[in-house]
Parts: sequence; C-alpha cells; structure tokens
Amino acid sequence: MRKLLRTIFLVDLVQGLMVTFRTQNPKNIVTEQYPAQRPKIAERYRGAPRLNINPENGQTLCIACDLCALACPENLIVVGWERNPETKRKDLINFTYDTSRCMFCGLCEDACPVDALELTQDFELASYSREGAIFDRQILEEGIKPTKYKF
Repeated sequence: MRKLLRTIFLVDLVQGLMVTFRTQNPKNIVTEQYPAQRPKIAERYRGAPRLNINPENGQTLCIACDLCALACPENLIVVGWERNPETKRKDLINFTYDTSRCMFCGLCEDACPVDALELTQDFELASYSREGAIFDRQILEEGIKPTKYKF
C-alpha cells in the first residue's frame, strides 16, 4: 500500500526535484549572449584548419611533402603537387581538407616540418551541405570568415 501511494503522489520525483532546486543557485546561472559577444576559447582549442603563407612573398609555406596526409588517421587531406623542372622542387597545385570527417586531433599539424598547416581557434564550421565542409587551397589560405551579425 505504501509503495502504491509513493507511486501515485510521485514522491521520488518530488524528492529528486528538491535536491536539484536546493543545489541550484540563481546567482551562478550565466547566459552567454553568443552572437553579440564572442565566447572565450581555450588556448589549446583546435578548430578550423589554415594554410599559413609566407609574409615576404605571399606564397604558401607548404612544400608539398605530403606528411600531413600520411599522418592523418582519417585520410581526409589530399595534397596535389607537380615537380618543377627548373628548380627540381615540388610545387603545390591543390590542397583539400575535409572538415566533415576531421576529428581535430592535430596530428597533421604536428607532422608538418615547416608549420604550414595550423588548426586555428575558429569554431564556426557549420554549413548547409557536405561540399561546404570541404576546404580547398584558397579557403585554407584565406581562413574562414566568421559571420558578423547585425542587431
């Protein structure tokens, strides 16, 4: 009989809610005003990738060694290169990075010998299609543009 009354009057639910409201202090509740105020990101956060460029000549630092693609456990980096017959060096033709499959582990960044590839603190990576998550060389060199909201 006692168990039936506890079930009918939802005693366990009320006890649980009492514990919740007892430990919940309204002074500690903070609402982030996200689009108006950007949240603080941790220093070690790894977000959107970027190909760094040389400030002296404006060309990418990537030497097309393909180590980032080899280090990536998801095989999402494709480096296209061509041998320059005059300088006998590799010239970067295309570089694609699929962020839809990326787990942002940073292994590609660690493998790069010239620090050409970097995972930035940009966190707004949402897109309406899968093609929007595939970054080509131009997007990687320029970096993603965060949306500016008007109020």
